[in-house]
Amino acid sequence: MLRRSFLLWAGASGALAAGSVAGFLRWREVTPTVHYPGRDEGHYLRDRRAVPPPSEVIETGVAILGSGVAGLTAAWKLNKLGVRDMLMIDGPQPYGNAAGGAFGEYAYPTGAHYLPLPSPESVHVREILADLGIIQKDAYAEQPTYDERYILHAPEERLLKDGHWQEGFIPTEGVPQWEREQHTRFFAEVARLRQTRGIDGRRVFVFPTVLSSEDPQWQALDQITLKDWLTQNGYTAPTLHWYLNYCCRDDYGTRYDQVSAWAGLHYYCSRWGQAANAGNGAWLTWPGGLQPLASGLERASGIQRRGGTVVSLKETAKGIEALCFTLKDGQPHSYLLRARKAICAMPLYVAARVVENIAAYGFDAAKHSPAYAPWLVANFLLKRFPHELPDQPLCWDNVVYSEPGLGYVVSTHQDIRVRPPEKTVFSAYVALSDRDPVSARKWLLAAKPDELLALASADLHTAYGSEFVSCVERVDITLRGHAMAAPLPHFRSNAGVRALREHEGRILFAHADLSGFSVFEEAAWWGCRAAQLAASGMLAA
Repeated sequence: MLRRSFLLWAGASGALAAGSVAGFLRWREVTPTVHYPGRDEGHYLRDRRAVPPPSEVIETGVAILGSGVAGLTAAWKLNKLGVRDMLMIDGPQPYGNAAGGAFGEYAYPTGAHYLPLPSPESVHVREILADLGIIQKDAYAEQPTYDERYILHAPEERLLKDGHWQEGFIPTEGVPQWEREQHTRFFAEVARLRQTRGIDGRRVFVFPTVLSSEDPQWQALDQITLKDWLTQNGYTAPTLHWYLNYCCRDDYGTRYDQVSAWAGLHYYCSRWGQAANAGNGAWLTWPGGLQPLASGLERASGIQRRGGTVVSLKETAKGIEALCFTLKDGQPHSYLLRARKAICAMPLYVAARVVENIAAYGFDAAKHSPAYAPWLVANFLLKRFPHELPDQPLCWDNVVYSEPGLGYVVSTHQDIRVRPPEKTVFSAYVALSDRDPVSARKWLLAAKPDELLALASADLHTAYGSEFVSCVERVDITLRGHAMAAPLPHFRSNAGVRALREHEGRILFAHADLSGFSVFEEAAWWGCRAAQLAASGMLAA
């Protein structure tokens, strides 16, 4: 826990700056807590420091190496298939990108914070949601019934541009007619593409992505960037470009002039799930982000978990061996895990260093490893809500027309109360897309807490001016240097990733990286697939 003073800018314009002086600087003490999941373990291994011999040997049937969504889904599916002899090794952070935290009774996300209603192709997601009681009726119908506590409540989202808020994220107020006409044309194209099928009969864009059409006409979108596609199709409106760039940064941590056009269009065209008790394309969310989903999967699986990070994983004559270690006060302790099968549910940049001779599986780390986008998530415990402009109510998701910030989410938005809660948590997201990933990671590691806090709070200062700092009670910052794989052009044709997807053997791979980007639907798909393969071998023996 670090206690530092930090510099706050109060430079909001117009009505937002009432009662303050533009550019006024003021110091205020806070207690920022900064978390670096996986940093210590990763750097220990990066520096090639020796791990001591294992102090114990543990045996199990299936070893699940990683406790993110893919690993948890694998455990849940194995349990449903009748496999009970399994053990999960957490990795550097339990629940990975689905992790959350809490300030007492106020939960907050430190990673992903919502899940779109699953479309009909996402049968595996619907099965999970039904099993956890989130879908209450007709799980596989066109319009299931969901637990209304988890359907995102209005008002949903707003954008701060030119000193005032507007509903929705795509700029409309004061935007010329010709730009708004391009907005309309783009979303009409999205509606068309949602129903378009390739020559193989499959929809062009679906979750999971492996069920999307392989039609070469549509796969060609993976050869160019989303910005290129916009230019080629006559989309020139600056507000549309800003919006699509924002969405790519929000979903992939990467700008639209770097993201594959296939991935950029998939963002819109795959998300059209319906519900009997919600509007089309609604979202599911919880105060703690996706951690309640992760916790639910863990409970439903009955999995036993153990702390530790895998150092090496190899096949043996009888199965697999995984050397694992933990750090306590900087000192390593290790143990050896033996199993008949292993589900390697870790990011590919980690698996490339852990799996013995991964090249034998068809994966060349130097050639096939994806690029990774870094993220910063800051949670601000507020002792009171800041003042909003008249007739411009606080929404669940609040975005400022700028970069690199992605705005902030209100953790208490889903609370149904007679009056607002006394306190709340604002979760601010920053994708460091204004610099290359390597430079961004170096900056995150070197930055002092006050520098991290200044970046994390920039959008909040723009929204509320100097008042915001007086509302802050505590701050929790999580840095994810390799938060998610970035779907750059040609990611769909990555031969090494395809080889790992298709591999069947003692070691099975399961992670959203196998699809090329980090979302729940993809991680859960690969977890289910690995579980089915592992179970078939276990139950047949």
